[in-house]
Amino acid sequence: MKVMVVAEIASNWDGSIAKAKKIIKECKKAGADAVKFQMWRASDLYNSKHPNWNEIKKSEVTFEKAKLFKKFADEEKIEFLSSAFYPDAVTFLEKLNVKKYKIASRTCLFKDPYSYETLISKAKTRKPVIISMGMGGDKQKIKNIFKKNNITFCYCISKYPTQFHEI
Repeated sequence: MKVMVVAEIASNWDGSIAKAKKIIKECKKAGADAVKFQMWRASDLYNSKHPNWNEIKKSEVTFEKAKLFKKFADEEKIEFLSSAFYPDAVTFLEKLNVKKYKIASRTCLFKDPYSYETLISKAKTRKPVIISMGMGGDKQKIKNIFKKNNITFCYCISKYPTQFHEI
């Protein structure tokens, strides 16, 4: 079995396109096979009165930004991945011809708006899925949703930072 090294960029680009491009380039240099972002809408997951609202909002990966990141990743010859947290993001990522999807462990809990609909949208693509269940969830229910997809479950500890003895 080949190991795939995925560099999780998430929100670490701080809303800066230049920083995102630099991180993608450094991930490639470090030997990663793929870079991964997260496509969510701040208003779906956070209250606008959240103390970090401005930073959260700034780090949203919009369709326009995802297209730029995908193009740059392609130029760097590194796979572009994304966790999508709403069905329209899956539809958009299909237009970008992503090869596979990442499922965030929080989505497997079905507590966020659109979790179920987003999982169904990803399943309908029949593309491979990489699934984290570090926060829990019903693994059999997830398997049933993705019965026609190639599934990889990740070993995941959803505690940040994770202490060495917890690994």
